Amino acid sequence: METRSLDRIDHEILAALQNNARQSNKELAASVGLAPSSCLERVKRLTQDGIIRGFHADVDPKALGITLEALVFVRIVRHQRELMQALWSHLAAQPEVRDLYDVAGSHDLVVHVAVRDVDHLRRLVADQIASRAELGQLETSLIFQHRRSTTLPDYGHEHAPPARGRHE
Repeated sequence: METRSLDRIDHEILAALQNNARQSNKELAASVGLAPSSCLERVKRLTQDGIIRGFHADVDPKALGITLEALVFVRIVRHQRELMQALWSHLAAQPEVRDLYDVAGSHDLVVHVAVRDVDHLRRLVADQIASRAELGQLETSLIFQHRRSTTLPDYGHEHAPPARGRHE
């Protein structure tokens, strides 16, 4: 799939939505200088092209009974694509897994998990991770504080072609 080139207004729309995805289309259009209908079409196109992958609520984990998060560093027993894919698929299906990273370095995967408590973490690691035949080694680190940025840096903006017209 070939990614289309984003222009300056596309970048402005993405920045505005990352800052506040709940704003109305009318507010978004005004902030980027477009007619509401043109703005809506651009947002639809950015979504259809997979550039906007979704809109999410940032929920306090404690409200859902999550009192502990951890990173589990996993090394697989042998570097074979089938082993990695089987373990990846298994881990991705676990409801406790928030993020899953395929990484280079001393580990093969980093798994960010969210659990009720230490006992839940122990059972998850023992029953769903350590018991897997693909596993070579694992290490678990508790997360004491966590900050996730709500916006991505826009390195493509400086190279974006100018918008064709102010009110497309």
